[in-house]
Order: sequence, then C-alpha cells, then structure tokens
Amino acid sequence: MSEFLIVWESLIDWLANGVTNATWWQIVLYTLVTTHITIASVTIFLHRSQAHRALELHPAVAHFFRLWLWLTTGMVTKEWVAIHRKHHAKCETEDDPHSPQTRGIRKVLLEGAELYRAEAKNQETLTKYGHNTPDDWIERNLYSRYTWQGVGLTLILDLLLFGAAGVAVWAVQMLWIPITAAGIINGLGHYWGYRNFEAPDASTNISPWGIIIGGEELHNNHHTYPTSAKLSVRKYEFDIGWLYIRLLELMGLAKVRKTPPMLKLGPVKPVADASTLQAVIANRYEVMAKYGRELRRAVKAELVQLKEAGAKNSARWKELLLAKRWLHRDENVIPPSIKPQLAHACESSPVLSKLVAMREELRQIWTRTNVSAEQLVADLQAWCKKAEESGVAALQDFALKLRAATA
Repeated sequence: MSEFLIVWESLIDWLANGVTNATWWQIVLYTLVTTHITIASVTIFLHRSQAHRALELHPAVAHFFRLWLWLTTGMVTKEWVAIHRKHHAKCETEDDPHSPQTRGIRKVLLEGAELYRAEAKNQETLTKYGHNTPDDWIERNLYSRYTWQGVGLTLILDLLLFGAAGVAVWAVQMLWIPITAAGIINGLGHYWGYRNFEAPDASTNISPWGIIIGGEELHNNHHTYPTSAKLSVRKYEFDIGWLYIRLLELMGLAKVRKTPPMLKLGPVKPVADASTLQAVIANRYEVMAKYGRELRRAVKAELVQLKEAGAKNSARWKELLLAKRWLHRDENVIPPSIKPQLAHACESSPVLSKLVAMREELRQIWTRTNVSAEQLVADLQAWCKKAEESGVAALQDFALKLRAATA
C-alpha cells in the first residue's frame, strides 16, 4: 500500500510540475521562445527561402527548420510553398486560396487553417506551384508521410517537461501558425493597415515593426518585392526575420540573393535618357510612392487654407479629406461610391487636377508593353518637360528628381 501511495504521489507531482518543476513564468517564456522559433522557421525557410528563393540556406540550417516545422506544425514544405505561390499568382481573385477580398475577412481570420488544408488536397496546385521543394529520403519517408507524428512527439515532450500544463503549452504551439499566418497575415495583411506601395493587390503592412510574426507584418512591402529577402524598406520599419538572416549570413550559413531595389540619384541630367528610363521602371513602385507623397502634401496644403478660412466643416473639407486618403491610389482600387466626390475635389483645384492627370501619364510609361524603348525615353522626356512647365512647384521638383535618377 505504501508503494502505491509513493507511485500515486509521484504521479501527482509529475502532473503538477513535470520533470522541470518550472515556474509559471518559465513555462510562458518557453512557450514564447518555441513559438517564435516556429515563426522564424516559417518566414525564413518556408517563405523567403523556399517559396520565393530570396536566399540560400546552409543544408544544416535548412534541415533544422524542416525538423522544427515537422515537430511544431506538421506542415509539408511542398504544400505550403505551392499554396503560397498560387496566392501570389492569383492574388485577390476567386482562385486565390485565401484572399479576404473574395472570401471575406471573417472566413480567412477564423477558418484560415481550413482553407489551407482544403487547398493542400488540390493536386493541380501542388504539381503546378510546388516545384523545387525538398524531395529527399527523409522528406518522402518521414516529414511528408507522417505529418501528425511530429506534433505528437512535441505533445509528449511538453507533458514530460511541464506535466498537465504541457497540454496548454502544446495547444498554444499548435494554434500559433493557424492564427498568425493563416489568419492574421493572410487576413489582415490584405484588409487593414498602411501601404507604402501601390502593389496590384490589396496587401497592407499591419505594423511597421515586424517582430511578433517575424517580419511578415510588412506584407505590402513583400507583395511589392516578393523575391526580396528583406521585408522592411523604410527607415522606421524593422524586420526581425531580416536580422536573423543577416546573422546567418555573417556566420556563412546563408546567402542573400535579392533585396529591395533602391532608387539612386545622381547629378540632374539636361534631359532624361535610357539610363533614367531604366531606373524609373526598375523603381516604379518607389517612384509612385514618392509621387503619392507629393499629392498628399498638395491636399494637405489646401486643407490648411480651408482651416485658416474657417471652413473646416464644409463640404469641401470633407472632399479633401477623402482626396488625401485616395487620390494617390490607382483608379481601379478607389471605391466607386467616392469617385464623384474625388472628381469634384479635383475640378475645384487646378493643382490637384494637374497632379492626378500627370500621375496617370507617368504610370503609362511602364504599363504600355507595345512601345519601343526609344519611344518610352521620348515619352519620359516629354513628361518631364510638361511637368517643369506646369507652374506646379511639386511637379517641377519631381521632374528634377526624375532627371537625376540613374540605373
């Protein structure tokens, strides 16, 4: 009887404390560290390295990530990569596996994991978009074949370490990617946030500080430059995934293939030339972002004038507030319901009207595909000349900056 009591007390002690006898804050710290490693594995290995080939990883590092993801998510590399590549190829269409623009934000936030699992069963998706992913012996015979056994081992380990509390730890580990990646990134990252660039989709940056989700918070930046290993582009933005990549690179364990292009400015040329055209087209998203800032400054100046005139709550004030938010956006993404108000705002302001018209003319330089390079250079020269003769200071300054661009 005494031996039974000893065993019973030992079992109770293990259920209460596990083998580590860890305090609550130690358990929380362990959970945060392990889930962060999972996030790093997804963003560095699955996303930037495998899906977009933005960097090469040392085989030992790549296999660590594969093992970790097998243990903590059960996701198959080929499936994840194929679904993500299809998302980029079919973004915001009915064929996009998880766009809140077509499926609704509620469904993507709450059922993101289900959408992933459903698409993973689509063999056409895997065949078309899952190329050049791991296909070695261990992938075929363990990671892809026994997807749930890895997370089962993690459950056993958590129970051994923390007793009954290990179940809660394991639950958080299992929910981390479905909530953050399948829900927040795929949902909020195409629904709410700020945009640095007019990428041809609804992608947004959820936060300028990419820490909790490994840098994936900078989703608009990523959709603008999908093959870049670095997701931050502004001075105030921080991508912790890029920090880890740079550390791996310094240790000789990673090789970065591509980062976002940077618009280089040299001396102002008398006229735009082929090098100017090349620089403008290569950095077209940055060029349009800078132009957008000039447009918003022009709207802000008119708002200040209205405020000083005591017309802060007038109909004109409300139109300009809408203009500040939408005039720098591409025509096809502006809600039809507010287009009449934006049109009236421009009709009442020669400066805004000119800025909007010339924005579209500038965009035409790289959207036309049936025009020779020589003609595009001539068009760029004509645009700069027209801007400098417009009498609008913002356009004149912008034309000078364009003539300083160099490849």
